[in-house]
Amino acid sequence: MKWLRKKRVLLLLFIGFTAVLFLSTNWMSWFYPIHYRDEISKHSETYEIDPFLVAAIIRVETNFKTGQESKKGAIGLMQLMPDTAKWALEKAKLPDVSMERLKHDPAVNIELGTWYLSSLSRQFEGNRTAVIAAYNAGPGKVRSWLSEGTWDGTEAAVKDIPFGETRHYVQRVIYYYDQYSELYNEF
Repeated sequence: MKWLRKKRVLLLLFIGFTAVLFLSTNWMSWFYPIHYRDEISKHSETYEIDPFLVAAIIRVETNFKTGQESKKGAIGLMQLMPDTAKWALEKAKLPDVSMERLKHDPAVNIELGTWYLSSLSRQFEGNRTAVIAAYNAGPGKVRSWLSEGTWDGTEAAVKDIPFGETRHYVQRVIYYYDQYSELYNEF
């Protein structure tokens, strides 16, 4: 009988410890971590982009793993296509940045990716959903969908995006954006 009481006491202590742990910390952040917070914060402030959007895009693109290269050739944390990266490097005037450095250096990739998001935000007048779609499909495609009336650019009509990959991408980025915005009061 003593043995059974000891097990109950241990079980109660374990449950109590677990409850205190979960109530005293933001335990959901364990499932939705944000790596490279300093770089994201710095460049988001510089280029006036919501840092949660940058984090959500990185999460969907590479899950914060550096040195990634997609089958289509997109590179780095934010998976910039080489032609887009070269164009953005020229426009952003980032000194001494090679494509190899862009692939492996998180700070440089985040800076250029955030600059590009800022450029898209200006093109689409701050429409976050259109910016996300343009980041994936390209601004030309998104402009044609909007002008042809294929998609109205709203989050409510994401199901109307004609490319399945882009539709799914936008839904995933918005999901992570919402999770980060809820979990982290500030960046």
